[in-house]
Amino acid sequence: QVQLVESGGGLVQAGGSLRLSCAASGRSFRSDVMGWFRQVPGKEREIVAASRWSDSTTYYADSVKGRFTISRDNAKNTGSLQMNSLKPEDTAVYYCAADIISGRIRLGPESYHYWGQGTQVTVSS
Repeated sequence: QVQLVESGGGLVQAGGSLRLSCAASGRSFRSDVMGWFRQVPGKEREIVAASRWSDSTTYYADSVKGRFTISRDNAKNTGSLQMNSLKPEDTAVYYCAADIISGRIRLGPESYHYWGQGTQVTVSS
């Protein structure tokens, strides 16, 4: 059974940092695309960052560029999202997701096939 499990969310003051992790099990994601999304109540889920493991191509939303870094550890089958200089507007539930078919970085959540359960990130002002 394929599972993605996030960890690392929490409460942090503005300007602080958090590191989210996504542990994958059930299959290897080495040739896939991993994305990080976030969602706040009443809004659509939006992509924050994504990485194609085959060549390390990355994508970052403009709102997080320069502050967030996506990475992976193939040996451990895990992905991470390092979030620095956090702002109150970064407050959301964060999800990791995997696209196991396209081989391309896609921005819409409908393109992703496996999802984690989500982890809350709250940034206080």
